[in-house]
Amino acid sequence: MEFFKIRRDIPFMRHALVFNIVSFVTFALAVFFLFSRGLHLSVEFTGGTLMEVNYTQAADVGKIRDTVARLGLNDVQVQNFGTSRDVMIRLPAQKGVSTAQQSDTVMAALKAASPDVTLRRTEFVGPQVGEELAQDGLKALAMVVFGIMVYLAFRFEWKYAVAAIIANLHDVIIILGFFAFFQWEFSLAVLAAVLAVLGYSVNESVVIFDRIRENFRRYRKMNTEEIINNAITSTISRTIITHGSTQIMVLSMLLFGGPTLFYFALALTIGILFGIYSSVFVAAAIAMWLGIKREDLIKGPAKKDEDPNDPNAGATV
Repeated sequence: MEFFKIRRDIPFMRHALVFNIVSFVTFALAVFFLFSRGLHLSVEFTGGTLMEVNYTQAADVGKIRDTVARLGLNDVQVQNFGTSRDVMIRLPAQKGVSTAQQSDTVMAALKAASPDVTLRRTEFVGPQVGEELAQDGLKALAMVVFGIMVYLAFRFEWKYAVAAIIANLHDVIIILGFFAFFQWEFSLAVLAAVLAVLGYSVNESVVIFDRIRENFRRYRKMNTEEIINNAITSTISRTIITHGSTQIMVLSMLLFGGPTLFYFALALTIGILFGIYSSVFVAAAIAMWLGIKREDLIKGPAKKDEDPNDPNAGATV
């Protein structure tokens, strides 16, 4: 299904150097902010107090969040879990204040706002647990990157794997750079979004690489740059439909999902936008500069040349 049919190939690779210079500058800035400012880690990583409270009726999470915020506590996470009457509150650690003192202060404020609230449990999440979560998150990220690289190397060729991994890491570092620059809270949900972006971005690269392989098989007289331009142009309709529909869903979470889903959806939004960009101007361009050629992918004889702008090209009877 094509809603956007483009008759002439767009010369994407003609401007590849300019866009890759922009990508390099953006990447370098993201790395700089990561080292200079660092990530604003959430309670899961830094440690703090975890409280579970229960209400006799559906809890107003927004009201609870405002009540706790008036106590002068920053970076507090408030969310439902289980039922609409159960609420989980994560409080950052405070110097000189014990977990019991912190929970007593919060419960007093909650009871003043809603006398029907009861404390189910409270516990302290130490920094060591947070450090283990951070290490596990980095391990998961490394395993995803390694798995993607092996998959692409087997499905296509090592040059495509290298190009895709560089493009994917480009997306991840830029997301982290945004969170470091604006000091947005980096939580486990955001880490999950980063891992999702890795898979989402490589999917777009695979679609383009697959079309490149098909074009190498079909068009013998076209050079590598023309092959890549045709591959990207011919998949634009699919890209617009797929990413457009995904972005609509993510925007709904961003606008209407509340504070709990806000940074998760924000990370996905940044990742989707840069994922499209990197698949076209980073992955495809790097693959071209690494010297991809027909012999890397096609072992047998080439098919008879067809017109790339012919809508029936490649059709069989």
